[in-house]
Amino acid sequence: MLYANIETAVIADDSVPWIPFAPYSDTVMVKYFKLDPIRGEVVAMLKAPASTVLPRHYHSGTVIVYTIQGEWKYQEHDWVATPGSIVYETAASSHTPQASDSAGDVVALNIVSGDLVYLDENDKVIAIENWKTALERYLAYCKANGITPRDLTAFK
Repeated sequence: MLYANIETAVIADDSVPWIPFAPYSDTVMVKYFKLDPIRGEVVAMLKAPASTVLPRHYHSGTVIVYTIQGEWKYQEHDWVATPGSIVYETAASSHTPQASDSAGDVVALNIVSGDLVYLDENDKVIAIENWKTALERYLAYCKANGITPRDLTAFK
């Protein structure tokens, strides 16, 4: 069978750079591991300084976030994600991420399916993020910094 021919692979953390999550923030960093054009999926780590608030956004697909370091929450909810916790975000949910001011930098692994639609205070779409925009950000950063890019659309 075909699936039996697919190789298992690993991507080392130090083989991909931290990239500023511009234009949303110059202090929030993202590290892309996998950008899947078939499933529309992004596998990335996000690093945000304490007290950071990211723009409110809507999900067209599901998102799974595993907190590695720090504490964060959504302004619209009472819970707080701490190291070792998993947040499962359903499709069609909307929220505003906020890093705690007392627990240091937040580092989290994110598995995002579909689009993140960024909204202003009137629910007007201000930007859409997905595997394509992530690839554009990654390639532009690599070019500007003299880094030979990996093919993040292939897991090898």
